[in-house]
Amino acid sequence: MNTLSENIYVVVMAGGVGSRFWPFSRNNHPKQFHDVLGIGESLIQSTVKRFSTVCPTENIYVVTNREYKSLVNTHLPELAPDQILKEPVGRNTAPCIAYACFKIAQKNPNALVIVAPADHVILREQAFLKCVRQGVAAAGKENILVTIGIKPSRPDTGYGYIQYVPDGAKAVQKVQTFREKPSLELAQAFLESGDFVWNAGIFIWNVQAIIGAFKEHLTDLAELFESGSAVYYTADEEVFINTVYEQSRNVSIDYGIMEKAQNVYVILGDLGWSDVGTWNSLYSVAHKTLEGNVVDGNTLLYNTQNCIIKTPQDKLVLIQGLHNYIVAEHDNVLMICERKNEQQVKDFVSDVKANKGAMYV
Repeated sequence: MNTLSENIYVVVMAGGVGSRFWPFSRNNHPKQFHDVLGIGESLIQSTVKRFSTVCPTENIYVVTNREYKSLVNTHLPELAPDQILKEPVGRNTAPCIAYACFKIAQKNPNALVIVAPADHVILREQAFLKCVRQGVAAAGKENILVTIGIKPSRPDTGYGYIQYVPDGAKAVQKVQTFREKPSLELAQAFLESGDFVWNAGIFIWNVQAIIGAFKEHLTDLAELFESGSAVYYTADEEVFINTVYEQSRNVSIDYGIMEKAQNVYVILGDLGWSDVGTWNSLYSVAHKTLEGNVVDGNTLLYNTQNCIIKTPQDKLVLIQGLHNYIVAEHDNVLMICERKNEQQVKDFVSDVKANKGAMYV
């Protein structure tokens, strides 16, 4: 293994619940620990496997809620205890990334760090690895913050967008601005302009560049996590982190750093990517039958088209006459919902919690 790969580290963010993917994604078993695509491995297993040719296994870190430690151990038994970073409470992506990067810097001040969510689907893995290699090469030469932007295939209002300055001669393009989730009209304009990409939330930087960015833009978080330099990789780390998270504010890396920093670049990717944040986003990337159905379960279907059906293998499910529906059963919940109304799933979760109890969410 070459010396460059020894300096590459991967941080997998695995702390979220993903409530829009209810009833599969639950508080006690979030979607990153499910085999969402029906391929025999969970999303977090697929994510870690994706990086198996990028860096040694011992350089892969998972940041998760401490409640999910046993799930991480079950899905990724190859990780040592020091590679599982346990958050006592969710504080968004900036504290999560600060924790991982300040800890890695303590071990290897020359580290090149790739940050990726645990619950995304990437169908074109070789294209993704090419983007990663380009980002690592760029971040190894300069103190820049690199993100991977997804070429949009539709005017989607569920994603943030990145506008870049086109320069066809370079693999990395200068970022002009980050834009929050737009209206449909604005998303259409972004698509037509040709210089906007979806923000996938995948980052690459050398560890000194991101620490410098924290010190400039999120000074409070930099001071908190830098103060733990002496306790990382020791028995005192967990107590320190529990204290620090009580003092950390809730802020995303996009809002806290990426939207403000002047040294942000993007690599354009056509990766077959989805954040699998909703049922329809899973439908868009999953294999479909001739009738347009996405099916994972033991089913018999009659006059049923363009549905997404995910049900237990040990239960026969017979469906007749459904068109454009979501049928999802997991554990003690069955949900049947029109696909066009999938945005109501979050409301369903709130109503269920209020009226039926936390055991269902």
